[in-house]
Amino acid sequence: MSTVNQTLNTDFTLVDLTEKPQLKLLLFVLFFLMYIITLIGNLSIIVAYKLSPNLQNPMYFFLSNFSFLEMFYISTTVPKMLANFLSENKSISSYGCAAQLYCVLLLAGTEFYILAAMAYDRYNAICHPLLYTVIMRKIACIQLIVGSWAIGATNALLHTTFTFTLPYCGSHKLNSFFCDIPVLLKLACKDTFLNEIIVFILGGGMAVGSLILTIISYVKIISTILNIHSTSGRKKAFSTCTSHLIVVTIFYGSVFFMYLRPKSSYGKDEDKLVNIMYTIITPLLNPFIYSLRNKEVEIAMKKILNRMAAALMPHTT
Repeated sequence: MSTVNQTLNTDFTLVDLTEKPQLKLLLFVLFFLMYIITLIGNLSIIVAYKLSPNLQNPMYFFLSNFSFLEMFYISTTVPKMLANFLSENKSISSYGCAAQLYCVLLLAGTEFYILAAMAYDRYNAICHPLLYTVIMRKIACIQLIVGSWAIGATNALLHTTFTFTLPYCGSHKLNSFFCDIPVLLKLACKDTFLNEIIVFILGGGMAVGSLILTIISYVKIISTILNIHSTSGRKKAFSTCTSHLIVVTIFYGSVFFMYLRPKSSYGKDEDKLVNIMYTIITPLLNPFIYSLRNKEVEIAMKKILNRMAAALMPHTT
């Protein structure tokens, strides 16, 4: 308990992406614009799902929940990073650091299993089209979403608890723009072998488990697609999966690189680029990946914009 109290009374210092003053304002503007575009893009998908009758199916239910998660995800790290660009005080309290770490791990863990649920949805749509509406009932979709959040919450609680039972010493300077397990372990005053094992077994097991579920779904999907005799049919079936596969590849690749490594390689400057990839770039790209490759989403958004324009026209005359 004394170790926990010591840790929770410790302030940490976050590090900007650059030490060059002339670049900080430029990076502030760049990441601020990326943040706003991410929020607008993901919110647009949620609004399109809510207001468009033709999008009322499991695929877009999962996509709207995924978009909500991404808005929450990028909001856990970017606002603090933007504030630090403009402030000389880069500190974050231990409670704030623990809360930020918990939220990042919660959302990352939940994203793993929402991606797996989305793959399962595509598997049923392509491999069992006649039973699709029976298997993917509304209650089943809600259970998959709730289960994903429950797994993410449990994983985040365990990792945050184990990380903040460590004593921290030295400068308390984190070589990152947000609180994360690898950079925190780097500052611990005692051996962190047990924590590394916990990250590898619990975190790795959770991530690999969701990846295995996703791979199994896609093996069966690809097998079914290859048995479709029509070229246009194969193309249409595969086009519904490519956006999801792109997001899965980016997210899993960057997260695995960041966490499933020995402590000796933690905290390097290139890790900041990896952090940017899965906490900022992936949420930014998701709306474009899904909407640009999806005619139904494009049509729904155009209809909503046309309705908004029509509603505003009388007030402008």
